[in-house]
Amino acid sequence: MNRPNLQRRRLLQMLGLAGASALAGPALTACSSGAEADGRLGLWTHNAGNPLEMEVIDAIIADFNKSQEDYSVRTESFPQDAYNDAVNAGALAGDLPDVLDVDGPNTPNWAWSGHLQELPLDSKSINRLLPSCVGRFQDKVYSFGLYEAAVCLFARESVLERHRIRVPSMDDPWSGEEFDEILEKLGRDSGYEFAIDLGVGDKGEWFPYAFSPFLQSHGGDLIDREGYAGAEGVLNGTEAVAFGRWFQSLFARGLSNLESTGEREEFVQGASALAWNGNWAAVEAMETYDDVLFLPPPDFGRGPVTGGGSWQWAVSATSPETDGAKAYLETSLRPEYLAELSDRTGLIPATDEAAEMTENYGSDGRLRDIMEYSRSYARLRPETPAYPVISSVFLSAIDDVVHGGDVAETLDEAVGEIDNDIDSNGGYGF
Repeated sequence: MNRPNLQRRRLLQMLGLAGASALAGPALTACSSGAEADGRLGLWTHNAGNPLEMEVIDAIIADFNKSQEDYSVRTESFPQDAYNDAVNAGALAGDLPDVLDVDGPNTPNWAWSGHLQELPLDSKSINRLLPSCVGRFQDKVYSFGLYEAAVCLFARESVLERHRIRVPSMDDPWSGEEFDEILEKLGRDSGYEFAIDLGVGDKGEWFPYAFSPFLQSHGGDLIDREGYAGAEGVLNGTEAVAFGRWFQSLFARGLSNLESTGEREEFVQGASALAWNGNWAAVEAMETYDDVLFLPPPDFGRGPVTGGGSWQWAVSATSPETDGAKAYLETSLRPEYLAELSDRTGLIPATDEAAEMTENYGSDGRLRDIMEYSRSYARLRPETPAYPVISSVFLSAIDDVVHGGDVAETLDEAVGEIDNDIDSNGGYGF
């Protein structure tokens, strides 16, 4: 084991991650800034413990390794909760792999931090992808995804019919006022314990991914995207406060479960009439109910919004094997791989060609509408290196709000934290 790899192991031990590499099999050759090209490509992924996706990745790698003799990819997988720490440890040790995956909204931070190089793929490959499957920082492309995710409303047709609730469409979604009235009706006399499962027990990226669309549909945002210089006026303005008070009221009125788990299982378990959930849960819902519907996000005045930007692939800035990384990434974009990933996970394939090869996302597929929601309504989390701080601050603020905190004061404090971080980092390059 060379010295950069030893440094990384020590850092992983400090972070409590020393056993993570055992989940992936063969040890990697270090790809530090001083490494020379030798055809051996290291690949890191967050998919330890996620066999559905990992099996497809392993198949792509096996096919690539057998298809040519110039390059050989070896994987190292980490548990998702430990992955970002592992990457930061590898960066500190100068020992990042050639190819690594990155949660889409973290791409700008990793690019700004010097972890990533501009993606060595041509525009033809990138332009085939759903727009939200591409990770950018300051107009340069640093990552791309093989799939996308979107959040929408899960409902049962029989429940809506029984309560004389119309089925919304993309042409005529529920308005914010109509949605609130529906929640009141379902909470009052539907026979369900709760009107909607929002999954507030998931104290992680779920909060900004799932709940900032409600904020944005009200007219607020996580940051002022004109210049990315701060959140003043958008995260604590009139529209944002209106969102916060409405969201808080859902729990105060007993319409959603403040003690819900992060698994968002209340809908399939029959405890909630509706769910605000991601398409990764759609297959289980279809298996549970034969009349399940996947409805567009409500429009609170500024149009329906859903989250965008799932896990993506990138090339480290220190990789000596850029050509090999490019060859592997181009192989991974074959439509049959994207379709297989979708069929296994329920996620949206990154290209239209692949979608037509899937069971659920083809033109007549049961989940095609969710793909259209993503295409029409997806809004990426802010493409700024400040995003990890924004995410953490927003989670804390909304958690305080749902537990009864003063909405205006809480959002003002959140803005102060975000703006101070941006100022202390010189604007993060903007």
